[in-house]
Amino acid sequence: MADTGAGTDGPSGGPPDGPSGGPPDGPPGRRSDKSSDGPSDRPPDRPPDGSPQGRTDAPSGAAPRRPEGGQLRRTLGFRDLVVYGLLFIAPMAPVGVFGTLDAKSHGAVALVYVVATVAMAFTAFSYAQMVRVAPQAGSVFAYARKGLGEGAGFIAGWMAMLDYLLIPAVAYLFAGIAMEALVPSVDRWVWTAIAVVITTLLNLWGVRAAARVGMAVLALEILVLLVFVVSAVAVLVQDGGTRGWATPFTGDVGFSAAAVLSGVSVAVLSYLGFDAIASFAEEVTGGSRQVARAVLFCLVLAGALFIAQTYLVALLEPMTSAELAADPAAQGSAFYDAVDTSVGTWLHDLVAVSKAIGAAFAALAAQAAAGRLLFAMGRERRLPRALSRTDSGVPRVALLLAAVVTLLAAVWAARRADGLDRLVSVVDIGALTAFVLLHASVVGWFAVRRRERPVRWFAHVVLPVIGAGILVAVIVEAAGSARLAGAIWLAVGLVVLLVQRGRGRPAPLSGTP
Repeated sequence: MADTGAGTDGPSGGPPDGPSGGPPDGPPGRRSDKSSDGPSDRPPDRPPDGSPQGRTDAPSGAAPRRPEGGQLRRTLGFRDLVVYGLLFIAPMAPVGVFGTLDAKSHGAVALVYVVATVAMAFTAFSYAQMVRVAPQAGSVFAYARKGLGEGAGFIAGWMAMLDYLLIPAVAYLFAGIAMEALVPSVDRWVWTAIAVVITTLLNLWGVRAAARVGMAVLALEILVLLVFVVSAVAVLVQDGGTRGWATPFTGDVGFSAAAVLSGVSVAVLSYLGFDAIASFAEEVTGGSRQVARAVLFCLVLAGALFIAQTYLVALLEPMTSAELAADPAAQGSAFYDAVDTSVGTWLHDLVAVSKAIGAAFAALAAQAAAGRLLFAMGRERRLPRALSRTDSGVPRVALLLAAVVTLLAAVWAARRADGLDRLVSVVDIGALTAFVLLHASVVGWFAVRRRERPVRWFAHVVLPVIGAGILVAVIVEAAGSARLAGAIWLAVGLVVLLVQRGRGRPAPLSGTP
């Protein structure tokens, strides 16, 4: 594969548009990574840490040293970032977990999503803070290196890698299960493999092409969601609901704050994916502020969609939350059953098809984010350097590795009766741990490392600490098998880190402190 690390945009030898071709955002001569709350965020005698060029080992007056590895092309706009974020999250994400949440929360499922949206807003705010400091591929890996140092950065990337490599496998498996239900003559693992191949080819084609196809799929999902909303409202106006109008917020068998918080520990996981937007920081036009805006916009929009659809389906649910709690087998299909009973089989099938296609393209966005994370860690010598190679601005080596791991995990799970449960039990621990380190990075960078101006204590200390506390509580509520898997993965990462340090600390190539 062609390596564009020579500093060109591709074979044409034109001016670079990647991280080493000048400031990552904005016009020449102007700092692009400064936050909105003041002037320079570094001492005058230090290199521009927010720039992907970063520190240089060259003598004074010499050209700065460029990062080893390829470059990513700046081709994405704000709309493209929103498409990737919403594809990863999936507008109808509550479909699969509605029954579980309804049972856990005693019927207050819409309130669960209100609380979960507020909880994840703390994480989104921390992403918005750090993407301006380090507008680079790698997301939380780059942010933790800035705020906490090399070792914590590696661990953050390592834990995020567990999430980014397994979330696509779960999404592909959801697509395979949905297609098997529609075409029972074809085994689910075949559909799963087909979905992996198609979306991988789109990602290898390029981020811009994948975004265009993703836009069409996202439009389909939103259209189906609108059909559901209109149909549900029509039924409710004509026949009324099976539960009281306020019960999706108060519960159908009495309000319980503990029950709502128990549901939040599951619902928070529906939002994992909005963070993947930050992985495309080196490929966006218009500056790192576009990334911050897209992260916050996707979270708010997804929260509104989740609250609206769960409120409506809760009113149509023929079973009480107590009955769902007593019948775990009915929880997985509760959304579909409510639609089938109240509206009709035609909408049931339409939602199923939309869910199958949407899950496959959620995996496409997740696979693209995983490729960017592997690319960034390879560029910083934390993983094999071959992963940092690009071909026409596309990190194809990293994408292919992510695709192979995803394919093996998804097909393995599709061929086992308990495969989905095993994957889901570990998929979120990595992301939640990385999010905790993200919050710590905000405190580390703004309150500890950057000393030339007063700290905004509420934004840079209080909010991140609250966000980290919420995530720790969610981790504590996770299944024991998930915590064990996360602990094992963390232990392996620590061993890898110790081995790397024993061989000599990798040189910081991209502006690490």
